[in-house]
Amino acid sequence: MSDRYAVVGNPVGHSKSPQIHAAFARQTGQDISYDRLLAPLDSFEATVRRFFHEGGHGLNVTVPFKREAWDLVDHCEGGALSAEAVNTIKRSGNQLIGYNTDGVGLLADLEHNLGAAIAGKRVLLMGAGGASYGVLQPLLERRPDLLVVVNRTLDKAERLIRHFHQYESLTLRGIAAQPYALLAGQSFDLVINATSAGLEGEMPQLPDGLFAQGAIAYDMVYGRETQFLGFARARGATCADGLGMLVEQAAESFFIWRGVRPRTAPVIAQLRSEH
Repeated sequence: MSDRYAVVGNPVGHSKSPQIHAAFARQTGQDISYDRLLAPLDSFEATVRRFFHEGGHGLNVTVPFKREAWDLVDHCEGGALSAEAVNTIKRSGNQLIGYNTDGVGLLADLEHNLGAAIAGKRVLLMGAGGASYGVLQPLLERRPDLLVVVNRTLDKAERLIRHFHQYESLTLRGIAAQPYALLAGQSFDLVINATSAGLEGEMPQLPDGLFAQGAIAYDMVYGRETQFLGFARARGATCADGLGMLVEQAAESFFIWRGVRPRTAPVIAQLRSEH
């Protein structure tokens, strides 16, 4: 029998993870099966424990359960510790180990696929929800010159920054929380939209001069031309959606489970051609 893996969420029917991991398995010769697992909103833990009790080897976790997964696992590794959110679970003996591969996925897409350097750059991170918690530490570890977290509710952005002050390995000089109204007159080399506004066809109010020459605009939403990307493209920014991040974070999960690192470029190209 193939080793069993799945993505668990609610909703989960739209997930591309089974397609991505099937492509990784073919490419690397790994014998796995990978399914979608719909968890009732009030039965996440029971769903997960049943999956592992029945012999499952690993899970990806998607909305809205990443925080519950952090509470559920026996031990956290790497980015899951600072993010306080888990998107990958691996069974190790009788223990469930939690990981967060979102930050690794974002950096791999930015640096390897898009050729974006972060060190010494001015970075704007839009949003202070779970997606931002997952990527802030890896971004800071690349030593940007400035990292501004902007959010409609300033208190949430300030709370996000305070949260990361407990990790002494990070240099938090050059990091600031701001409301959108204070962005006028500032420009950035990399602007990352970690809000869900694109899913609702909306966009926060942004000033015209936001994008420095040669800037990259990155929207974590994938599979659509969001208002944010349209706004950025009209102002000369290089634009990218989150499809590369999706595939790269999946590749990191695959490596955690199987010890084999798949090639992501052909999978990204395949998904783009099908869209």
